[in-house]
Amino acid sequence: EAPAPAAAVAAASRKAAQSGLRFGVLDNSKGNADHLLGFIVEGVKAALPVASVVSLRKDSVSLPAPGPILDRLAAEADFVVSAMAD
Repeated sequence: EAPAPAAAVAAASRKAAQSGLRFGVLDNSKGNADHLLGFIVEGVKAALPVASVVSLRKDSVSLPAPGPILDRLAAEADFVVSAMAD
């Protein structure tokens, strides 16, 4: 179990640009993850100013995201959400 206070401090130190949040989405390729992530994106757009959304999908649910996907998310997003579903 990860300690919540340390995670909260790290998240609090990142801020979106005044032009809006660059929102990243990583789909783990499980069934219905794309639908769940779509709902999350719409909810974030309704609550916060969003400048862009970069949505990427892993090729395999059982393997980690390849370096190029992680590099692109790091370069193009202020925050990244990943989800799994069935």
